[in-house]
Amino acid sequence: MISEPRDQTVKRKNKGRAGGRPVTWDPDLYRERNTVERGINKIKAWRGLAARYDKDPANYQAGLALRAALLWLRSLQPNH
Repeated sequence: MISEPRDQTVKRKNKGRAGGRPVTWDPDLYRERNTVERGINKIKAWRGLAARYDKDPANYQAGLALRAALLWLRSLQPNH
């Protein structure tokens, strides 16, 4: 992450709650968000879900569950 210039940090602090994004950066929160985004990208990488060939919501949800189960099973393998 690119650090924020000090003058921008001071301006944000002066604005208070209306200052936009938070001044501080939480590495733990960033790590968790990155993990979630990578998981979502792995799910979306599956062609059937990415192209959404099956328009029926029940079948689409079943595909999501299947993909999640496959990813979970793959994560249990020691070499992966």
